[in-house]
Amino acid sequence: MSDDMIWNFIRDRSGKNAERLRLGFVLLIACYSLGAFAQAPVTNSTPRAVKPLIHAHAHNDYEHTRPLFDALDAGFCSVEADVWLVNGQLLVAHDLKDVNPERTLRALYLEPLRERIRRNGGRVFREVPTVTLMIDVKSEASPTYAALREVLAEYREMLTEFSSSATTPRAVTVILSGNRPIEQMLAETARWVALDGRLSDLDTQVAPHLIPLISDNWKQYFTWRGEGEFPIGERQKLQRLVEQAHKQGRRIRFWGVPDMSAGWQELNAAGVDLIGTDDLPGLAKFLSGAE
Repeated sequence: MSDDMIWNFIRDRSGKNAERLRLGFVLLIACYSLGAFAQAPVTNSTPRAVKPLIHAHAHNDYEHTRPLFDALDAGFCSVEADVWLVNGQLLVAHDLKDVNPERTLRALYLEPLRERIRRNGGRVFREVPTVTLMIDVKSEASPTYAALREVLAEYREMLTEFSSSATTPRAVTVILSGNRPIEQMLAETARWVALDGRLSDLDTQVAPHLIPLISDNWKQYFTWRGEGEFPIGERQKLQRLVEQAHKQGRRIRFWGVPDMSAGWQELNAAGVDLIGTDDLPGLAKFLSGAE
């Protein structure tokens, strides 16, 4: 029923009180509209006011209800996407059997990031110069990177640029992990992606412009699994690795760390740069209190 029909109904039955009822009806509709607007969800492309957490890394981010946006809404400044090259498309999934032609790297991450950056003054978070998009290559390294390079070139205006001797930071820094075409990338003079290194790379002379981040498997270097006290020898070992990476101008992270407050506490205390988790609200709450 339209507003006019309702008004005619009121007028026919209310006589001299019609105008008073009409005003009440208008106020009622206005209050309802304001309430509905207040309850309307924030659109995915709308940046929300949230404290950026520069050490928070969303492990397997694409498995959350809203890939990318759940992490950004929690303040995470690093997200991870596993990628497969299938029929020329970069599809995001943990396993090949789970790929979906609609869940492309472009659709889930690159386009939403570009839109947010445009709406947010040139950055993902206004307070943070750059956020990390880690791309874990699951398919064959060389052809996947060739396809990735073509796609990233379309977004170069927002991507950190790397050369053999310099890094030019922009809103999004792409780090390549998993199957990495190391020799292929070494031969390039300019790139929109850098490599995720391993702890063994700390003992080489590879420039941080090629490997700005060191990542490795916690379980291969530490016996502690989150129960009881962190052994003092292992705590000192962790601190040495962090210091070594930082002296070389690299960040450091570990995967397979106990995904709980005890593990987060040890990583944070040692100065580990990216703390990965599947528990976005839990880590966000921990880091918000710790930072």
